Amino acid sequence: MTQGHSPHTSATRGFAAVIVAAGQGLRAGQPLPKQFAAWQGKPVVRHSAEALAAAGARPIIVAIPDNAGEIAKAALSGIEHLRLVTGGETRQASVAKALDALESDAPEFVLIHDAARPHVPAAVIERLLTALDETSGAIPVLSVVDSLSIDAGGLMAGSADREQLRRVQTPQAFRFADILAAHRAWTGEQTAGDDAQVAAASGYGIAHVTGDEALRKLTFAEDFMSQLPDIRTGMGYDVHRLAAGEELWLGGLLIPHDRGLAGHSDADVALHAVVDALLGAIGEGDIGQHFPPSDPQWKGANSAQFVEHSVGLVTGAGYSISNVDLTIVCEAPKIGPHRDAMRAKLAELLGVDTNRVNIKATTTERLGFAGRGEGIAAQAIATVVATDRKFER
Repeated sequence: MTQGHSPHTSATRGFAAVIVAAGQGLRAGQPLPKQFAAWQGKPVVRHSAEALAAAGARPIIVAIPDNAGEIAKAALSGIEHLRLVTGGETRQASVAKALDALESDAPEFVLIHDAARPHVPAAVIERLLTALDETSGAIPVLSVVDSLSIDAGGLMAGSADREQLRRVQTPQAFRFADILAAHRAWTGEQTAGDDAQVAAASGYGIAHVTGDEALRKLTFAEDFMSQLPDIRTGMGYDVHRLAAGEELWLGGLLIPHDRGLAGHSDADVALHAVVDALLGAIGEGDIGQHFPPSDPQWKGANSAQFVEHSVGLVTGAGYSISNVDLTIVCEAPKIGPHRDAMRAKLAELLGVDTNRVNIKATTTERLGFAGRGEGIAAQAIATVVATDRKFER
């Protein structure tokens, strides 16, 4: 064991990092290994890789499953000083391969981390590296807060002293030469739960430093459901008067009627309400700001292009349309005969399935302007959800 080295700070000491990402993660219930599944808007492995890079790890070796090169490259694109190696049959074998890849340009220190722990607090890294001034290895630990029972065939056979026990986390820090030698000396007669066990088996001392609850491990499907997606909702409302000599455009359709809606464009009150709902959901003002009635180019314009423009803004802002609920308020014409066609048209304009569009109609019991047949009103609510951009930064 190497001791008595001069103290450093994390800003001045050089260290490399190994991220173990070669497992299959089957318990997480994801469609791909959990280390590459999306979590909080990024692949799981990218979170820790970015944190270690920001802390100064040079290089970062990521051990990945066989035939996972393309998905790993996509997940980690743009991160500097990063290299991929194919892992082995066990965790210990994967770490050994990653350490071998570091030997040609051996660092003084190395941090070994499980990809399934996405948050890596900088303070923990600092504590680990500082501890290496006095010992060959250091691991982050937390106290055990629950009582412990020893099981024997489903019955309590005794208890353990929780005061002497610690929960072990990663990253774990080591002097590179020591942990490389320990892995090469490992016989494989037993399963290594972590690298501290490998180092301890070769007689190296392992220090405890204070860990962090943020270093929790993602294991089950529920862990990927704990973070709600970014969901936004917008509301739109519009009114246009009915006038003789105008065509009645409603919900993107030309409806036979003795009067039509008057306005600068085609005055499709239903589509205008939808546009305002979409713009409201992403904080982009209202239809008048994007298509001002003072602008002659929108004279008589088909409102379908307003919808298409707002859909483009939603997509550009990083969201997708979840659903739209539209209510049309009028005494006449009757909306029922046109409802399905309107729904199909609106779904086409929004680029969604028809089951994500709902259209309702109601009257005001002959009260107010709508009840007197002077105009038509529409109200829409749109819900948009942040797009999982997967491997984009």
